[in-house]
Amino acid sequence: MSKKKDTKAEKEISENEEIQPEVQDISIEEQLKKEVSQEKDKFLRLFAEFENYKKRTSKERIELFKTANEELMTVLLPILDDFDRGLAELKKTNEDAALIGMELINNKLRNSLSQKGLSPIVVKSGDVFDVELHEAITQIPAPSEDLKGKIIDVVEQGYKLGDKIIRYPRVVVGQ
Repeated sequence: MSKKKDTKAEKEISENEEIQPEVQDISIEEQLKKEVSQEKDKFLRLFAEFENYKKRTSKERIELFKTANEELMTVLLPILDDFDRGLAELKKTNEDAALIGMELINNKLRNSLSQKGLSPIVVKSGDVFDVELHEAITQIPAPSEDLKGKIIDVVEQGYKLGDKIIRYPRVVVGQ
């Protein structure tokens, strides 16, 4: 009988040993699955971060080109003002050849700048003064009642670069 008990005990022990490795196998499998899922999560996060980096750098590059253009345009605006003053003085003289030459150069410069996105802000005498679009440099008594709160004179032309105003028109407003 002792042999039968020994064999039964051995069978139970061997069965327990067989069960334990299965438990260990399952836990190892689960651990591996967890590790794989963690690695997938890390990969997805890294990929998303890289995509955001690419978008951000391309956006920054576009902004850099716009600001570089803006700086150049703001430097050229006083030159455009000088052209306008020079043309106004040439129109007072009788030198038609000089006037035609200056107008050609002025038109060529303005066309080149407009192709790059520069456009003048159209402001006329009698327009309503808008704080968002105009810069009032002074107020004078309005010559008539209908010009109160309206633009009387444009001292300096304003310009836009695309949709952004790079120089506000400077105006005289009636009081």
